[in-house]
Amino acid sequence: MTEYGRGQEGSEPWHPQDPYYGDGGWEGQQGHVGQQAAYGGQPQHFPQAPQQPEYGDWGTGQQADYGQAQQQYQQQHYDQQHQQYDPSQQQYDPNQQYGQQQYAPQQPQQQYDNSAWGTGTHTHVQYTDPSDPYGQQAAAYGAGDQPDYYGTPDAYPPPEPPSRRRAEPEPQRTDWDPGPDQGEHAFFAGGGDDDGADDVDDEGGRGDRKGRGGKKPKKRRSGCACLVVVLVFGGGLGGIGYFGYQFYKDRFVSAPDYAGDGTDTTVSIVVQKGAGGADIGRLLKAKGVVKSVDAFVSAFTRNEGEKKVQAGAYLLKTQMSAESAVKMMLDPKSQNAVMVTPGQRNIAVYKLIDDKLGLKSGATLKVAKADYKSLGLPDWMEVNSEMKDPLEGFLYPGTYPAAKGMKPETVLKDMVAEATNKYDSLDLEAKAKTLKLDSPMDIITIASLVQAEGKTTDDYRKMAEVVYNRLDYANQQTYGSLQFDSTYNYAKNESNIDISESEISKDKDPYNTYTNKGLPPGPIGNPGADALKSTLNPTDDGWYYFVATDGVSKTEFAKTHAEFLRLKEKFDESRGN
Repeated sequence: MTEYGRGQEGSEPWHPQDPYYGDGGWEGQQGHVGQQAAYGGQPQHFPQAPQQPEYGDWGTGQQADYGQAQQQYQQQHYDQQHQQYDPSQQQYDPNQQYGQQQYAPQQPQQQYDNSAWGTGTHTHVQYTDPSDPYGQQAAAYGAGDQPDYYGTPDAYPPPEPPSRRRAEPEPQRTDWDPGPDQGEHAFFAGGGDDDGADDVDDEGGRGDRKGRGGKKPKKRRSGCACLVVVLVFGGGLGGIGYFGYQFYKDRFVSAPDYAGDGTDTTVSIVVQKGAGGADIGRLLKAKGVVKSVDAFVSAFTRNEGEKKVQAGAYLLKTQMSAESAVKMMLDPKSQNAVMVTPGQRNIAVYKLIDDKLGLKSGATLKVAKADYKSLGLPDWMEVNSEMKDPLEGFLYPGTYPAAKGMKPETVLKDMVAEATNKYDSLDLEAKAKTLKLDSPMDIITIASLVQAEGKTTDDYRKMAEVVYNRLDYANQQTYGSLQFDSTYNYAKNESNIDISESEISKDKDPYNTYTNKGLPPGPIGNPGADALKSTLNPTDDGWYYFVATDGVSKTEFAKTHAEFLRLKEKFDESRGN
C-alpha cells in the first residue's frame, strides 16, 4: 500500500491551497481511524488526506459545512486511492444490503464543544458511505469507550455468498424421542456424560451432525434403572406370594406325618439338657422316627412336652406318627436313662449303667477303676491308696442318657462333669480353709456322711454340726471319733443298722470310724445339693450325738453322753429289744 500524501503514479500532489489541507484535518483522524478498527473489527481503508491547515470557520461550530465538504472530497478522490484490496479476506456480495466495509454511522445533530473545535484537537465525523443504508443511523454503537463488535468475526462469521452456500436438507423426522423436558421422565432417559459430549462439535456448537445430514443420536434409556425397578416389583410380588403360601400352608395344609405306632425297628435317642421341641423334632427326623419337624412340634406342644419330657435317653421306633412318638417319650418304660439319687453309692450306679447299656455286670466298674483319671475329675482331687473308689462322690445326682450302643465312659463323663461344675460353683477350695479342713475332698466326704445319716432336710445342718464337733480331738465327748454306722456299712457294702459292738470293734477297715479316728479315706456316697449346703452352713447348738429313735425316719439329737443314753433306750424300745 502506498503512503497517503505521496499519491500514486500520475496523480497530482496536494495543493497547499487545498481547503482541506491543514493541521486540524486528517492528522486528527488517525486516532479516530484506530477507533474504527475496534468498531468494525479490521482497519478501514480510507484515503488519507495530507495535513491541511485549519479552517477558521470551523471554530463557528457549523458542522454541516464541514461534513458536506468532506463528503465531496472523498467522492472525488476515493477512486484515485491506490488502496490494495485483498479479495481473500472478504467475499463481496452484491445482494447484501451493505458493502464490503463497515463504516461508522454519522451522528446527525451531535453537539460538540466549540472550544474543542477551536484548538484543532477534535475528532472528525467518520466517513459515511451513501450506498450504506445504515450510514444515516445514529452512531450510538461507537459512543463511549465500549467497543462495538457488530459485523466482525468476534460477533459472528460473515455469511457466505449464495454460490458457496450449501442447501440444508429438510430435517427428517425419525423416531420421536421426547427428552426429559418433553414429557419423558428423566429417570428413563440416558443422559450421561457421553451423551453430552456427542452433541458438541469441535467448535463448541451443538447439533452440527444434524445440520450435516447426520442423524441425531437417540438418547439411551438406562437399562440398569429399569432392571432395578423390575427387581423391586418382582421381589415384592415374590415376597407376598411366599408369605401368602406359608399362611395358607400353616392354616389349611397339614405337615407331613407318618401313620401308626411305627415299625419293629428301634433306635435310641439321647435328649440333651435344655433341648426344646424343635431340637428334639430335628433329632427324631434325622433318626427316621418322625416324618417332619413341624408335625412333631405340633404334637409336642399339645401334650405339654416342654414340661414333661426330661433330658435322657429314649428307645423309640422308626416311622412313628408324631403323636405316638411324643406319647412313647412320656412313658417311663421307653426312657433309656440312668438316674442317680442323692446318697446313692457308685456301686449301685455302675449296675444301672450296665443294665441300660446291655453290658455284662461289672463292665462299668472295671472302666471306672481303670480310666478314672481321664473322666474329668477336678485338679484338687487327691487319690489315696485307702480309697475304695476314686469316683465316689463325683457321680452327681441327676438323670443321664444311657442307651444301648453308648459306651460306659460316655455316661460316666457326663456325671463327673456335672459334679465338677457343681463343686466349682460352691467354691469348695475357699470354704475348706474357712472350715479349717484339709481339702475340698473333706467337705464332700462330710456331706456324704450327712446325706447318709440324716433323714430330713432339717436334720442335715444338725448332723453337719455333730461331725465338726466330733472331729475335734480336744472334745471330751468323743475325742475325735465319729462312730458312724454308715461308714462301716459302706465298707461292707451293706445297709444294716443292727450292728453289734463286738463286731464293729474287731473290724479294722479304714472306713470303720469306730476303730479309726477322724474322717474315712473318702466319701461314702454321692451327696445331693441339700447335704452340701448344710455341710457348708452347720448349726452351732452344741450337738454331739444323734439316734434314729424310730429306726426309720425320726432322728433325735443330744449334747451330752447322758442324753445320748436316754435316746438309745427309745431306739431299743422301738426295735423290741
